[in-house]
Amino acid sequence: MRALVQRVSEARVRVEGEIVGEIGTGVLALVGATHDDTPAQAAKLADKIANLRIFEDDDGKMNLSTLDVGGGVLAVSQFTLYGDTRKGRRPAFVDAARPEVAEPLVDSVLDALRDLGVDPVQTGIFRTDMKVELINDGPVTLMIEV
Repeated sequence: MRALVQRVSEARVRVEGEIVGEIGTGVLALVGATHDDTPAQAAKLADKIANLRIFEDDDGKMNLSTLDVGGGVLAVSQFTLYGDTRKGRRPAFVDAARPEVAEPLVDSVLDALRDLGVDPVQTGIFRTDMKVELINDGPVTLMIEV
């Protein structure tokens, strides 16, 4: 599994014009799954997202996690993270897990984040056209792979 993680001062996701998920300070995590990913990897990814030290401490160093600052996570499924652009100009998505495999894995990430104490944990709606808005704080953007 992989996630593109962005430190945000706010983020939201809209479906058909309606806000379906929204956070203030925290992390926007675009989450992708591939064919052989497991619930154990989903739990590991959630742990990494919740505990990644990307917020500044009193000395201005990135030394605090989302949990440390009481931030939220907006996790949005993103099959295009497994797009292969090595050939041609049109991405191939053969490495992205099928929806029936990916959806339970993304749900496992959400459940694990909640179990770790992240609050709020928000998300979009799987298999819909989502509009994601964010204010990237920093900017800080990292790719996590487990």
